[in-house]
Amino acid sequence: MEPGVPMAGLSPTEFASAVTAITSAFGDPTRREIYLYVHENREGVTASMAAKRFGLHANVTRHHLDKLAAGGYLEVSTERAPTGAGRPSKLYRAAAERVELDLPVRHDDVLITLLGRALAELGPERATELAEQVGESYGATMAESMGDNGTRGFRAALHTVADALSAHGFAAHAEKDGNKLRIVSENCPFGEAAVEHPVICAVDRGMVRGMLGTLYGETSVDVSSSQARGEDHCVTSVDN
Repeated sequence: MEPGVPMAGLSPTEFASAVTAITSAFGDPTRREIYLYVHENREGVTASMAAKRFGLHANVTRHHLDKLAAGGYLEVSTERAPTGAGRPSKLYRAAAERVELDLPVRHDDVLITLLGRALAELGPERATELAEQVGESYGATMAESMGDNGTRGFRAALHTVADALSAHGFAAHAEKDGNKLRIVSENCPFGEAAVEHPVICAVDRGMVRGMLGTLYGETSVDVSSSQARGEDHCVTSVDN
């Protein structure tokens, strides 16, 4: 196929959509490794098996596996793991025998890097303020699309926020921390851009505030731990 010519039988729009789908599924290097691992194990693997293989939290591997399944690259069934032990669980198998990972440049990576550099030009105080405002507005929009706004209890709202963050690549869960509650994110979808420009972390802090503000009411939100600062997880502490 000549460079710049879409695959046979696909219109330019269809071809662009196919590229976007492949990028979404395989753009993360960890997700590619997990896919190859599943492909090598034709009998299927569970999220816990993949988590053990790659030393990840089960929520993280489950997010990657479900993303691949949603793209049609994995098939999912509910049955006992190959070991035959324990209760039935989700078993993931490769949907095709061939492995094709010829990936284009990730445009979202380019945009995130551009965002980080643009924010850096504003200075830390103004950049943080702007990033948090953008996140809060987006979080509120996400929450409004869920319905039942302002009718959820604090804990229920917090778990809903964690689930929404996981759907956006954060692999998050809510947990109790002494007398407080917090959201722990095992994965950062902003990748290396957040390490180079930690101000981007203000976006997800704003998302949490925006979602909780819509689902429950005004809350105090603070990022107490961040992967961008070299820590193991991103932790957002929340006070109601």
